Amino acid sequence: MKSIYFKNFTATAAMVVLSFFILGLAFVFLGRSYVINNYRAGMQANAEEVRHNAQAMVHDGSLTDWGLRMTISSLSQITGNHIFLCDTNGTVVSCSDMNIACVHIGQQIGGAELVALARGEMVDEVSTLGEFYPTPHYVVAEAIDAPDGTQLGYVFITADSGTIVASWDTFLWVFLAASAAVMTLALLLAFMTSKRMAKPLDEMARATRSFAHGDFSVRVHEEDRDDEVGALVSAFNTMADSLERSEQRRNDFIANVSHELKTPMTTIAGFADGLLDGTIPRDQQDKYLATIADETRRLSRLVRSMLDLSRMESAGTDLTRRREFDILEVIISTLLSFEARAEEKRLNVDLQLPENHVNVLADPDAITRVVYNLMDNAVKFAAERSVLTVSLWKTDGKAYVSVKDRGETIPADDLPFIFDRFHKSDRSRSLDRDGVGLGLYLVKRILDAHGEDIAVTSRDGVTEFVFSLTLAPQSKKQREEKVK
Repeated sequence: MKSIYFKNFTATAAMVVLSFFILGLAFVFLGRSYVINNYRAGMQANAEEVRHNAQAMVHDGSLTDWGLRMTISSLSQITGNHIFLCDTNGTVVSCSDMNIACVHIGQQIGGAELVALARGEMVDEVSTLGEFYPTPHYVVAEAIDAPDGTQLGYVFITADSGTIVASWDTFLWVFLAASAAVMTLALLLAFMTSKRMAKPLDEMARATRSFAHGDFSVRVHEEDRDDEVGALVSAFNTMADSLERSEQRRNDFIANVSHELKTPMTTIAGFADGLLDGTIPRDQQDKYLATIADETRRLSRLVRSMLDLSRMESAGTDLTRRREFDILEVIISTLLSFEARAEEKRLNVDLQLPENHVNVLADPDAITRVVYNLMDNAVKFAAERSVLTVSLWKTDGKAYVSVKDRGETIPADDLPFIFDRFHKSDRSRSLDRDGVGLGLYLVKRILDAHGEDIAVTSRDGVTEFVFSLTLAPQSKKQREEKVK
């Protein structure tokens, strides 16, 4: 399988090459036109220069002055252009060739160019000048005027197309060399950038393959970078941590459920086999049938608790189920349902509740389950003839509910795990033989879904649970009553 780095570099390199290819085509078409136009503009400037020199150096109306010829010869050597002068009849009278017996002198220029020059127009075209040249040349020509306005003759600046092409070729090779250097540097930078960017992506790809095989321990190395890839790596590792915790919780849940189901099912199966094969005497069958019934009810409670857990967790996160209600009424009505159990253990209930309503914003059914589970836990573990305290107060936009019992202290080592699923402390194992270890876990999950907190303390035989709820916004009527 090709690595992400290889694919990324290949795509980047293709883009770089394509970009330079398009740039090269544009340069070939536009650059060639630019070079030719620039060269011909130079020829026009040279024609102007020769015209001015001729007007300054010719005094007798003749263009055959030796000094003028030396001037155009020097200019021809510098520019590489062929320069010659002709009279108004088109006869060449001076040439830039250094040979005194120049073959061009005396030749006749013919064609439409002389007509245009006679009208005072500048000639700028590609022509053979009436077979003056065997091949077409770039030609720039203009008239040389005397001080009185009459025409003394004409100056011609010509260049073989090969000269301009040679100039273009030189320019083109410089461009190609510069382009090759820039493209090489661009590919090198693309190689380094692709490697740096693709390395964490390759690691993430390998990590996801490990996740697919159930290994959630793989992490992507986080480099010191603050770009988008760095943020992606950090988010990926955070997701991996969450997946690993979820997988661990899932494994723990399966192990705990298996353990909780295994014990009653083993008991039921063992006693049922004993009844069937006659191992258990008839006079003791009722006793073991009662045990089977108890274990069956325990299994039923476990399944029901797990279903309640799933339902309450979903309900807690459903914002549409939240509404304003009086938490004081919930506490009182829930406490009434424990009246018989409290009297059975001869508990004194100390209610520290406000006289006025305390309205909160939450899911009433879910919060009722929280209060019920905490009171059930308190009544279950409170010592006989002790005091059970239920308190309610509000401050800083929050309502706080406290349920306090007096009995056996929860070991300090167990407190951090008191809200874990299926966790039972030492005191639970001795006093709570019917519970399944999901009550406090459900309380924590519901409050977490509401964005609320719960805390537990247990010292000197006093165990207290305190949780918070968000107060409902006061209505206009309530605000007016508060002012009064």
